[in-house]
Amino acid sequence: MKSKDAKKVKKDSGEKEVKKLQQQIEALSREKDELFDKLQRVAADYANYQKRAPKQIADSVAYEKKAIIRSLLPSLDNFAHALASADNAEAVDGVVKGVRMVFEHMLDALKGHGLEQIDAVGQEFDPIVHEAIQLRVEADKPDNVVLEEFQTGYKLNGQVVRPSKVTVNRLPAEDKETEPDVSEAAQAQEEGDQTADSDASDSGE
Repeated sequence: MKSKDAKKVKKDSGEKEVKKLQQQIEALSREKDELFDKLQRVAADYANYQKRAPKQIADSVAYEKKAIIRSLLPSLDNFAHALASADNAEAVDGVVKGVRMVFEHMLDALKGHGLEQIDAVGQEFDPIVHEAIQLRVEADKPDNVVLEEFQTGYKLNGQVVRPSKVTVNRLPAEDKETEPDVSEAAQAQEEGDQTADSDASDSGE
């Protein structure tokens, strides 16, 4: 009797142990799945970061370069104005050459960073790269062509940093041999009707 009871207790204990082990296995399996899901998400986030990071860095560097170059543009303008004044006055050749050398050196340095001057005079006006501040009529030049540049425009790696400020040729529109304006035609019709009524009134009297 005691032997049977002992066997039953042992069997029950074994079943409980198996059940407990099964529960632990299930818990470990769930934990493993959760960790695997987290690992996949981390891997996906890292892959996205690797894709975004170079572009974000490049954009940041490009923004800083653009800001630096914009800050240097007034210096270029001052050099350009000095050279223009020196060419029109009796200035010492050495000074003019020195200023021109500095101007060209600075411009070349900026070109090394992707800066380029925008062509203006003689080009067809393009609102993307040109800013019209004056219109002028020169009959011997094509319509909508840039006649004069007041301030040089620049691009950085193909993007406009500052448009060229220019004078644009604007030829008057040719006389159009078309039907008269509707309002003018109506006015002419009304005047004709008034004249006819006046004549009829005079004849009636």
